[in-house]
Amino acid sequence: MAESKYRTILEAKSGELEALKDKAIKDSWQPIYHIHPQYGLMNDPNGLIQLNGEYHVFYQWYPYGAMHGMKHWAHVKSTDLVTWERLPVALTPTEEYESHGAYSGGAIAKDGQGLLFYTGNVKYEDGSRSANQCIAMLNRDGSVEKYTHNPAVRGVPDGYTGHVRDPKVWKENDTYYMLLGAQRENETGALIVYESSDALQWSFKGEVKTSLPDFGYMWECPDYFKLDGKDVFVFSPQGIKADGHDFHNIYNVIYAVGTFDVESLTFEMEYYREIDKGFDFYAPQTFQDESGRRLLLAWIGNPDVDYPSDEYGWAHALTLPRELSLEGNELVQKPVEELNKLRDQAVHFRGTLKNEEVIIDEATNNAYEINMTFREIGAKQFGLELFNSKEEELRLVFDTEKQEVRLDRSSFHHQYATEYGVVRSEKWTASNEVDVRVFVDKSIVEIYINGGKIVFTSRVFPKKDSKSAVNVFAEGAVDYRIDYYGMSRGI
Repeated sequence: MAESKYRTILEAKSGELEALKDKAIKDSWQPIYHIHPQYGLMNDPNGLIQLNGEYHVFYQWYPYGAMHGMKHWAHVKSTDLVTWERLPVALTPTEEYESHGAYSGGAIAKDGQGLLFYTGNVKYEDGSRSANQCIAMLNRDGSVEKYTHNPAVRGVPDGYTGHVRDPKVWKENDTYYMLLGAQRENETGALIVYESSDALQWSFKGEVKTSLPDFGYMWECPDYFKLDGKDVFVFSPQGIKADGHDFHNIYNVIYAVGTFDVESLTFEMEYYREIDKGFDFYAPQTFQDESGRRLLLAWIGNPDVDYPSDEYGWAHALTLPRELSLEGNELVQKPVEELNKLRDQAVHFRGTLKNEEVIIDEATNNAYEINMTFREIGAKQFGLELFNSKEEELRLVFDTEKQEVRLDRSSFHHQYATEYGVVRSEKWTASNEVDVRVFVDKSIVEIYINGGKIVFTSRVFPKKDSKSAVNVFAEGAVDYRIDYYGMSRGI
């Protein structure tokens, strides 16, 4: 009989965790500067906060394999957002109010300590479920203690199913608000709000009124923040159909910009769009750091999808921290400047392409950053090839005739989630110059176009024995400038 997937880490057999770690660490697909689990499955980032100068990142973690089981909160911290220290597991679900996992949530600073908010997941033998909203304290020494009066909110309000989760808390004037992803009893997605005077005792306030009433069957991992004079909601609606360039992953993430009245819970939406156009991006969370930046991290992965690294007993990673801004109503995402500290060497390439393909680097170690610019564009198509070998390549194509940019991973031997397609694309307006910034980390690719106005986040699993070149190509003429940096270990 198989072991229950609802075991906590406290129930590990002698030597079991060490064996899992030894197996996973041998996998050359494990990244070196993205936050990832040493073993087991990670998913959503949780409890993002800077406290007393230290950045804390928690994440959903199941230790016993690359599957979704009893979720813990794992914990890493950093003083600079690039060098991460692993700390002991922060939350282990041992209480009745979290009997089937400590699910996702956020954090706030209060009275010199961090308050962590999370969902206690409860499942019953008849297949039904419920949810409790819980609190833990992040102390100055990095230790975490559960609130003695948990759960802060027991059960779900009338009119909603047991799918109520992922608390995001903020303070406005003298009131604390808790935003939750929810599913109405008619199986449509919604956002609901609780309020509190002390962040500990909560009362139900109501549902956020938006102009997206029937937008998927569940809205999870909600976020809310003010940015550049606008109100922004971020959430992950499940059950959205693909439409043109949009919503091609199994589940997708949008941001919505407008004006939010927290008293009436009315959101006047001006604009919404998918955040990231890549194959593997979900459950983002933001926070404001002590310098005032709005930073985002997300899960590089998707629920309900098997990944090639599963066979090594580990799965998934988090994005690099991204600084957010608005240009008009469009969200711009830029990797934080601290990442420059990981650069350990630089090589510069300059040239002109004329109906040709040029090898930039013949064999990389698949841990690098590229800053490049295409200029004097007179090509029908041009772009960049990563992980290039005789058999495989990840192809980024700028198409001036179709006015789009495409990311194509169709040639890889290790395929997954192909039922959702092997190409992702976005509208792109051709001009005389385009800049591209790329981070490659073993099996992770983050691509930022035109300063982060278009972003593709994806996993790629090249064959273990393949040489991995970087190429540029053009159908027509284009100038290129490339600064190539090797990247050192950050975790």
